[in-house]
Amino acid sequence: MDMMKDDPRFMLAVLFLCLFLKTHICHGADRISGNQTLTGDQTIVSAGEIFELGFFKPVNSSKYYIGMWYKRISERTIVWVANRETPVSDRFSSVLRISDGNLVLFNESQIQIWSTNVSSSGSSSVQAVLEDNGNLVLKEGSNNSRRILWESFDHPAHTWLPGSKLGYNNITKKNQRLISWRTSEDPAPGLFSLELDTSDNSYKILWNGSVQYWTSGPWNENTKIFDRVPEMRLNYIYDFHFVSNNTEKYFTYSVKDNSTTSRFLMDVSGQIKQQNWLGNGWNLFWSQPRQQCEVYAYCGAYGNCNEESLPFCNCVTGFEPKSQSNWDIEDYSVGCRRKTPLQSCGNNSTSGGGNGERDKFLQLTSMSLPNQSLSAGSAAQCESTCLNNCSCTAYSLDDNDCLIWIGDFLDLEQLSEDDGTGRTFYVRLAASELPNPKKKNGVIIGVAVGSAVGISVFLCLIVFVILRRRKKIVKPGKTVEGSLMAYDYRYLQNATKNFSEKLGGGGFGSVFKGTLPDQTVIAVKQLESFSQGEKQFRTEVSTIGTIQHVNLVRLRGFCSEGAKRLLVYDYMSNGSLDSHIFREKTSNLLDWKTRYQIALGTARGLYYLHEKCRDCIIHCDIKPENILLDSQFIPKVADFGLAKLVGRDFSRVLTTMRGTRGYLAPEWISGVAITAKADVFSFGMMLFEFVSGRRNSEQSEDGKVKFFPRWAASVIIDGGDVLSLLDPSLERNADVEEITRVCRVACWCIQDDENRRPTMGQIVQILEGVIDVNLPPVPRSLQVFVDDQENVIFYTESSSSQSSQTRSNTSTASSQAKSTTSSKNSLS
Repeated sequence: MDMMKDDPRFMLAVLFLCLFLKTHICHGADRISGNQTLTGDQTIVSAGEIFELGFFKPVNSSKYYIGMWYKRISERTIVWVANRETPVSDRFSSVLRISDGNLVLFNESQIQIWSTNVSSSGSSSVQAVLEDNGNLVLKEGSNNSRRILWESFDHPAHTWLPGSKLGYNNITKKNQRLISWRTSEDPAPGLFSLELDTSDNSYKILWNGSVQYWTSGPWNENTKIFDRVPEMRLNYIYDFHFVSNNTEKYFTYSVKDNSTTSRFLMDVSGQIKQQNWLGNGWNLFWSQPRQQCEVYAYCGAYGNCNEESLPFCNCVTGFEPKSQSNWDIEDYSVGCRRKTPLQSCGNNSTSGGGNGERDKFLQLTSMSLPNQSLSAGSAAQCESTCLNNCSCTAYSLDDNDCLIWIGDFLDLEQLSEDDGTGRTFYVRLAASELPNPKKKNGVIIGVAVGSAVGISVFLCLIVFVILRRRKKIVKPGKTVEGSLMAYDYRYLQNATKNFSEKLGGGGFGSVFKGTLPDQTVIAVKQLESFSQGEKQFRTEVSTIGTIQHVNLVRLRGFCSEGAKRLLVYDYMSNGSLDSHIFREKTSNLLDWKTRYQIALGTARGLYYLHEKCRDCIIHCDIKPENILLDSQFIPKVADFGLAKLVGRDFSRVLTTMRGTRGYLAPEWISGVAITAKADVFSFGMMLFEFVSGRRNSEQSEDGKVKFFPRWAASVIIDGGDVLSLLDPSLERNADVEEITRVCRVACWCIQDDENRRPTMGQIVQILEGVIDVNLPPVPRSLQVFVDDQENVIFYTESSSSQSSQTRSNTSTASSQAKSTTSSKNSLS
């Protein structure tokens, strides 16, 4: 084949076909002109082979569209669609061609379904050219004087490409909009859109073209950013420009030095997102709104959005998804429908087929209320007011006022229990959807009288059996602080078969596997040498029990009886991280992609503890043993909270508790009060272990300590072989950019001066690719010495006296830590 390409006769034949057989596009062409047509699997490709245009079919769809995508990116990513609302069924019978001076799409019946729809001379000189910036341009005239008739940049779909404009034309009075796909499988215009508000030069996101739920704030000419997007100050990747003149107003952005492939999109999630291609996938750089539940009506009618659950959307009790197939592809906009129709209306009469019972109300607490409520009189009459209105679906009390909702309610959100803005919301349901202790008195009396003797005998038998077994029954306990359970000791003793199956142990105590009567598997931690009194213990545990996050192990409950202190957690089937990183069997090997996601998830969990809880929670013992993995290898930070709760008014805490050697921050070893930056140091040390697959303090085969963090820093600084740092078991199969990023973050985390370390929030952004980080100075703590040829200990060389004191404290910390055992399975 290569020889044929070099043959002049072959090339002449190809040229002949391209010039004279114009019925179809010549392979590799970047334009459609004259009588050429694009059909079937034919495409045109921009001159630099950046973008490609042709027919495409979304996943799980039978319809075809004319669309544009990146040519060189392995994951097909559609950036523009022509016929969003009018797909075709047969791509081989449908054609895209120049007709009467326009680019026109004809379907399988040769009916025009899409057109550029411009006025032109209709001459044969009209061409549609696909440019390297992703702009499809309709031009007319000779090569030296072509006039632009139409361009796709003026008609964006859901993606805003670098170099294109998004704004308002003062002449045509048209506002360009980015409009999301209807679903991930349907490119038709969806519910969410982004457009320019010309009244204050801000951009706003709208639901259904009417309800605004996010704004960028106005453009500030002094700072050259939008007031509510301060992240724009970090414009080390992008250049921004806002233009306002008599003709138009628009905003545009470009990528500096074309350093990365970037796109901005109005996502089906209702969020705007800036994403960069990192070689193996799209990496999120920035998004708004940051919280999914801030997107208006994301869960549709009668849906409840909860940031602390996955999926975010669930139907309110008494309702079910209106379309399960849509919910299966995470399209919740269709909302929910009632399982049982409402029964009562007006003066409590029943609708046909009803059971004669009045409708009732489901009480939902800690809710963010839907919009579009109506004031309906006093609070005392609120429930009856809603019942007597056939269209009323819910009510809530606002001080002395009554608020009611007519018809479908949207944008209901479940808040955390410690959120002081939460309100109680009452949802109207058919009586059968709620427990009803009342029975029809006539029927009950008749049955009772007719069966008095039989029932009496039966009850006597029951009483007899209960009395016989009373001492053998063990109750689980009672619920306190919302969903947190206060368990009885004997109940947990039975669940764990007298604490017989040990999962692991650590400084806090031992962990045992247990099974509840409903077959739920749990992990029970039996705390040892716990000095807190019962009141302090309960207060602290109840605080932790309210914390819910996808990357934190959920505390189900506790036991506090006498000197006994136990914690009950969800069981993690894949055990602790150390059993997979420092593995003995290759079957537990974690690939690099999984390790990176575990590192990111762990960072998100710590970020939540440090910055999102009511009180800052310092973990005090971050290490692989305390990172648990569920069945999907989602990381869960364990053993958080019992270390130290730090009020927001305090920045430091002095604690006698010690973490694990090899992960202790220098200031902690020195005996000073610690901050959340102690956790940051431990996390950085753990990141190095993600890369190497070995303990940082592990000796090399020749008996000499080769301290991995120092080696990693030197490789990154010198521009060496980054893949040489990788766990040999991975056989160099990893993303070089991600390994470099992890090592740089790790070096930043273990700076001697805690003030120079990043926050966990910054670490999350770096690992997400939102911000970048250069390699900071190599910390002095990378200078090490060996204690009894057994463990690597850190010290700071700022002065001989300080070094001496640090060594002394280190020895004390080491002797205290030697009693700490490692867990290989679960909580430690």
